[in-house]
Amino acid sequence: MERKTEENENLSLHIVKALAEAIDAKDTYTNGHSGRVAEYSRMIAKKYGYSDEKLDSLYIMGLLHDVGKIGVPDAVINKPSKLTEEEFDLIKNHPVMGARILKNIKEMPQLSSGARWHHERYDGKGYPDGLKGDEIPEEARIIAVADSYDAMTSRRSYRDPLPKEVVRDEIVKGSGSQFDPKFAEIMLKMMDEDKDFNMREQ
Repeated sequence: MERKTEENENLSLHIVKALAEAIDAKDTYTNGHSGRVAEYSRMIAKKYGYSDEKLDSLYIMGLLHDVGKIGVPDAVINKPSKLTEEEFDLIKNHPVMGARILKNIKEMPQLSSGARWHHERYDGKGYPDGLKGDEIPEEARIIAVADSYDAMTSRRSYRDPLPKEVVRDEIVKGSGSQFDPKFAEIMLKMMDEDKDFNMREQ
């Protein structure tokens, strides 16, 4: 019976990873993004003291945080030039769409919160709901730091990965405004420990 449960859990994780890869495949420039965000989120939460069970749950939330991008046209996601206001509105809708998709998974009701609120800001100026500080679910605050870190350390259609010191400065600058300061601080410690800057898109 235990073996069957383990097989089912492995199958579920493989399905989630396959879905994450399908999401990333929509964007020419985000190969492996969801996997890296999930990994960085888990690393932050482990340093913060999450239990193994909570770490597993957060990892899946990280893998699926961008699932709503399935509903954004490829031409908008891969546009190399500046987005129009209408196009940016389509992108900004992906958290709502993601939450709508994931709330159907009754076994893990918390899944949808990572998708819906990873673009909220600690100062309340984020989207889609303008939540502030502790109003933002903790897991979404962790994913927000990991997501921004990966965006800065990955190649994008309009730029190469940013140098480590620039990324570090941006996280320092965003602490308390864009990011929950305690999770920004953990991310900075992780960067300082990563002497060879391996924590990025390879």
